Order: sequence, then structure tokens, then C-alpha cells
Amino acid sequence: MNSVRVPVEDPLVWRWKALAWAISQEAHKNGFVAFLNNNGIAYPNDPFPNRLFVGAKRVISFSDEQAAGVDAFQALQNAHHERPSFLVGYFGYDIKNQLETLTSRNPDRLHLPDVYFVEPEWIIDFEQTDVIIQGEGDGQIVANAIRAFIIPPGEPAGLTKNKIQCRVTPEEYQHTVRQIHQHILAGDVYELNYCIEFFSENAQLDPLVTYHALNERSPMPFSSFLKIGDHYVMGASPERFLKKEGRKILSQPIKGTIRRGQTPGEDGLLRSQLLNSEKERAENLMIVDLVRNDLAKSAETGSVLVDELFGIYGFQQVYQMISTVSATLRENVSWADAIRNAFPMGSMTGAPKIRAMQLIDELEVSRRGVYSGATGFVTPNGDFDFNVVIRTLLYDAQRRYASFSVGSAITYDADPAQEWEECLLKARAIREVLES
Repeated sequence: MNSVRVPVEDPLVWRWKALAWAISQEAHKNGFVAFLNNNGIAYPNDPFPNRLFVGAKRVISFSDEQAAGVDAFQALQNAHHERPSFLVGYFGYDIKNQLETLTSRNPDRLHLPDVYFVEPEWIIDFEQTDVIIQGEGDGQIVANAIRAFIIPPGEPAGLTKNKIQCRVTPEEYQHTVRQIHQHILAGDVYELNYCIEFFSENAQLDPLVTYHALNERSPMPFSSFLKIGDHYVMGASPERFLKKEGRKILSQPIKGTIRRGQTPGEDGLLRSQLLNSEKERAENLMIVDLVRNDLAKSAETGSVLVDELFGIYGFQQVYQMISTVSATLRENVSWADAIRNAFPMGSMTGAPKIRAMQLIDELEVSRRGVYSGATGFVTPNGDFDFNVVIRTLLYDAQRRYASFSVGSAITYDADPAQEWEECLLKARAIREVLES
């Protein structure tokens, strides 16, 4: 693979220009673009790199019917072993059905594969003053094309047709939370992550303009943009699912959310309120225990550590409670097995995980699909980094269907009305962009 380093005048402007160029290049091919964006946000154990993947030399993809009898994780591992390279894409939540005896009863309204990975034609890394372009061709030609590219005027951010609807009413949501309370009393689960879908039919939006507006409104360290033909995944995720570096793996589950204040004084009080909330700490600790068990399936005995418990991190819209769990990977465990053993992430299921996933399918009225799955990349040497697909807008441009989901962890002491308000808080950034 060839590599060229190109000095640039304004790295941030160049980044967005390169993404616009990539979308225009791949549009006529019905092709693939993936953009990872850390928005310059510091994060423990580093955020996503600022990196753009363009084109597809090969595609490894599975949907429900294709995955029958096929181990998607092993297929990815085999493809990577056969030709070590970058792979970029996502694991959808519903691949759970391949890992356990589970089903998904709700209709698939977005028509995206359960697993989709690409070996890209070009990899473009954005550093502080330079851009590094890797590929099998002449990277300088790519740099010249991006430099000469003029971004066409896009439509304003926001929906041009119908407004946003929620798949459940506030009353239905609170009734379901009370049902979850009964399952907790019965001993089925002790925490369950209950999610709801917001959607718009006959929606018409400009994906690049919308994603840019979402980044302005809610900059996050694990932001991502995927174009897969006519489908778009526009994410503002604050959460890391799993990272591998050498033999070290780590997960950073988020449980605990509170809004930011209007003044420094109010902001400090809200931060302290989140840190000292017994409910939020209990929810976070439950998921930390679940993650410790998930990592232990792949780890050397005694190597699982809680590096940070109840860390409070501020983002533009909210404070989040984040913990970090790490482990040393056993030598006989592949990178794909490490992901398999922890998927789906406990912060989006509840505990115990399998029973929680059964109840999720009974109680939720939308198929999660890509939402609450994981987007990221694998390097040629088998390292990887994946986010949790939350705060993410999914858009089918052909069917003009836009969708995003939010959720919260329900424990026995969860107040139904407060949980509804937490969902509205998490939905705020995307709603503000789409309803502008």
C-alpha cells in the first residue's frame, strides 16, 4: 500500500471537504464512505482517530437470511487472516440472534444488513497539520482532487417533509417501565435498557449537511458517518464499546446522564448531583460487573481490572458517568472472538444479559438494527476500536425514512416520568437538528 503525506492549510476545513469529495465520488457508484471524527475531544485511552475510508475493494456482509448457519465473526476473522488489511463497518444489534437462542420480532424498517464491513480503497488520516493518504494508487492524485473539489451547496439541515414522531406515547412508555418493574420484582432481571424509536416518513434531508449540523450541536469523541449505497448512519456517540491495542482490551460503559447547566454554578451542581446519585452509581456498577464478566471470557486469569469507576465527563449537552474496564487478552483468543464474547454491550441490554435481551424484544416495538450495535475499524495487525451506536440518525434516502432511538437503564427505583424525560434529553440534539 502506498502512502503520501500532504501538508494542508486548514485541517478542519480539509476534513469536511474530503468527506464531501468522498460522498460525491461514491454517489454514482452506489458506494461506501466511512468517516470517524473525534471532534478534538480528549478522552481516556484516546477517542476515535480522525479518519476517512473511501470505496470498497471487498465487502463482508450478512443479513438475517444470509447469516443462517454462518458464523459472521469467524467469517470476518477468516477474511482478515486471508488478506490482513483495514476493515471498517458495523455490527448490528440483531446479530445477537446468532450468538444466543434469540429472535427479533419487530419489522425491519431500515433494510440494512446485520453485519457490514469493507476493505477500503483509500484511507485518509487527518493530523494536526498534515493529511496522510494510503491506497494502492497515487495518493497525490487524490489529494489534488480533494484540494480542487468545490463543495456544492446543500439543503439546509432539517426535514423538508413530515415532522418527527415517536413510536410510543408517553403513557405507553411509562406503562412499559412499570412492566419492567414487575419483571425486576419477579427476579427476571435487575436492570434493563429500554429503548424507543423516533422517526419520520417521507423525510428528505441532505446527509452531509445534517451530519455537520449534528456535530456542531453535539460534538462527540466517537462520532461517525457511514454511507452504504442509499443508506446513511450519522452518529454522535459518546461511548466506546471495545478497543484492542496489542493484547490489551478495554471497554468504557456509560450509565448515568444529566443535562448541562445554564450557568457555571448550576453546571457544577448538576455534575455533583450525577456523581453522588445512588441510583446512577448502582446502574453503572451493575453494568461494570457485567462488562467484567464479558471481558473475562477472553482474558488471562486475574487480568480484568476496573481502571476507573464512576468517572464524570462533560459534553456539550450532557454529563455522563463513564467507567473503564480493561483486561489482557489470552494468546489463543482472536480479535473477532474478543468482540463476539462481549457483544452486544451490556450498557445497551441490562443484566443478566440474555434474559434482558429476551425482554427487550418482547417490550420494545421497534427493531434496533444498527442502533445499539457497534461501528468501528480493525487494523491490518488485528487491533480495533468500536463505539456504541447511540445518539445516531439512520436514513434510508431511497425510501425517505429517517430514524433514531434513545433509551435508559430501568432499575426498580426508576421513576417512569423521569425516565421519559431522560429519553427526551438524549433525543434533544438530533431533534433540534431535524426540526430546525
